[in-house]
Amino acid sequence: MSDFLDSRGDVAQWQALLREAGRLRGIELDEELESYLVFTLMRWLRRPEMAQRVLALEFLEALQQQARQRDERLRDVGDQCLLFSGLFPQRAERRRVRISYYVDLGRGAYRNLSEGIGELARLFGRLAEEFVPAMDVLQSIRAVGGEPSGMTALQALELWSDTGSQTARAELSRHGAVEPIIMGEAPSRRH
Repeated sequence: MSDFLDSRGDVAQWQALLREAGRLRGIELDEELESYLVFTLMRWLRRPEMAQRVLALEFLEALQQQARQRDERLRDVGDQCLLFSGLFPQRAERRRVRISYYVDLGRGAYRNLSEGIGELARLFGRLAEEFVPAMDVLQSIRAVGGEPSGMTALQALELWSDTGSQTARAELSRHGAVEPIIMGEAPSRRH
């Protein structure tokens, strides 16, 4: 996947890739969210040190910082959680956590940012609310490149039951899983 991603460095190519990935899942991100994703991808994917961070610790440390530094660190946590859950779900397995761990942590970071004063507060509120569809679009990038999602059948089932992820549900079908039935609250209500 890295060769595929590295060859798509400019804004127009990233936009086209995100739109195609969204079409695969029937998800259309509005211009604001799409632009945020494009610039997040461009900002983070060429930074290998991203993989070395312990995001829960980063989140807690960010909450202790002064306003500006706090906001920057929370945005970094939210962005990295979005990228890990969307592009690198196998990282969760290596860390022995569910993919939804990154979803919940990322949503929390963006939600904290949405409580601030300023023009970006609304955007971060939307990112908290639209985290799962944005993650689904990112996960679908692999399908555009002809690759599997990187999720195991168990990860797909957990992610679908935890978040209602459309991509996880499609991945269950790819693995030949039967239609899962979740007792209690329907997963689609969680995002």
